[in-house]
Amino acid sequence: MPETLSRNYANLIGDQEVVSTKSFESRSSSNHTDIIGVFPEADKAQVRAACQQAQEAFGRWSKTPAPIRGELIGSIGEALSREKEALSRLVTREMGKTLKEARGSVQEAIDTCHFFQSEGRRLYGQTVPSEMPNKELMTYRRPLGVVGIVTAGNFPIAVPSWKIIPALLTGNTIVWKPSEDAPAVAYAFAKLIAEAGVPAGVLNVVFGGGKDAAGQYLVEMMDEGLLDKFAFTGSTAVGRLIGEVAGRNLLHPTLELGGKNPLVIMRDADLDNAVSGAIFSAFATGGQRCTSAGNIIIDASIYDAFKTRFLEAVKAIKIADPLEHEDVFYGPFINQRFFERWLSHYDWGQEDGATLLYGQGRISNDNKPAGFSGDASASYYGWPTVWENVKPGMRQFQQEVFGPTINLVKVNGIAEAIEAANAVDYGLSSAIYTNHREWAYQFKDQIEAGMTSINNTTNGAEAHMPFGGVKGSGNGTRESGVWVLDNYTYWHGVNDDISGKLQLAQMDTGYIGAGSEVSVGKLFD
Repeated sequence: MPETLSRNYANLIGDQEVVSTKSFESRSSSNHTDIIGVFPEADKAQVRAACQQAQEAFGRWSKTPAPIRGELIGSIGEALSREKEALSRLVTREMGKTLKEARGSVQEAIDTCHFFQSEGRRLYGQTVPSEMPNKELMTYRRPLGVVGIVTAGNFPIAVPSWKIIPALLTGNTIVWKPSEDAPAVAYAFAKLIAEAGVPAGVLNVVFGGGKDAAGQYLVEMMDEGLLDKFAFTGSTAVGRLIGEVAGRNLLHPTLELGGKNPLVIMRDADLDNAVSGAIFSAFATGGQRCTSAGNIIIDASIYDAFKTRFLEAVKAIKIADPLEHEDVFYGPFINQRFFERWLSHYDWGQEDGATLLYGQGRISNDNKPAGFSGDASASYYGWPTVWENVKPGMRQFQQEVFGPTINLVKVNGIAEAIEAANAVDYGLSSAIYTNHREWAYQFKDQIEAGMTSINNTTNGAEAHMPFGGVKGSGNGTRESGVWVLDNYTYWHGVNDDISGKLQLAQMDTGYIGAGSEVSVGKLFD
């Protein structure tokens, strides 16, 4: 089959489309002969130039009244709504997400715009009573400056919107290095932002890889003093490196990292509901979500019943090219790199002594589950994989796999379930299925995670709720909702004294006079 004709794209720096001496291709995850576009590999000088353009634009953008910035955010939402179906199909074509999930991820970006449009009229400060007369105290939110952003390819429009939209609303300018796995979606998103009226230089986009490429160069701009904030979604290992660079430059980065998320099923759970939630938690997007379930922790008395129902549901999963099959449950791996990393976990399981219940590695035309349709050789597809006899000390239990794999872990009672759930270095998402309110309360009170669902999946986010983790899943910063505003602003306290004289707080304050002296010792003579 001949390769499709493709267009060359460019970095977006200031008001210029800037090409590079090196380039890379973006190919469809479902059909590697489908070249979506050719994108530049930005060099370090181009990344630096993008940061300088953002610095120049900051003065003008930060002085634009916040309600006007909010209206522009609303215009971005309108453009996304108009192009929702085309964007959704581009997401599916480029990174392999099902159309249902792709539409949901574009809607998440639209919802983010709707939420933050109104926040342009609510970037409230406070007036604070002073302890001195004729003196006023006020607080203001101020933008930080230039924000460097690096995002992953599994949610190529929803997750970038969580960073870009609030950063723009609060008056910051941006240099964005999107994932090399989904540059076409990023280019389309950036063009829609420009269409909405965001001035040139406010959002700059540089394309390329991570290590020894545009991503690393952008991180290094912190050491050159060209960035005032860094926001990253990706692996915990890279997040730690970014945190080190940010720390020595006294910047507080936003780090949204990996997860090994527990899903607990207690003996009183609605098993039908629990099975459907566990299937989605484990296998949605082919397990390529930071919030995917890693360990399903099951109360011993229902373990066998759950396992039987769960395996029946796993064997019924439909896998195919999501552009050709609307009812598919998951599609291909984003790329070969993700597939090969996932495939290595089969060796971990065997070395640990876990038991493989279902799954045979890569799907091929000669080795495929009953639910697979299409030509397996066109891409990288993985069998839905289920392990049991997995213990907390095992690598299989501890490490993020990032693919269609789940572990079944048997425990006895809520205390043991919580102990197992917390026995990982991550703390992003979590879930419990139970109708026992005390167990639900105990779980949400004791779980070490940034997010918890009760009788729902480990996945999912809403534009007005905080998203983020603890432990190895993040540094306490949050995406979305009003909480994210603290990540892109600093508080400015203003002390306005109109008394016409020097007044020193604590030293010149006229405290109320005391009553008659009391001797405590004499009270009890």
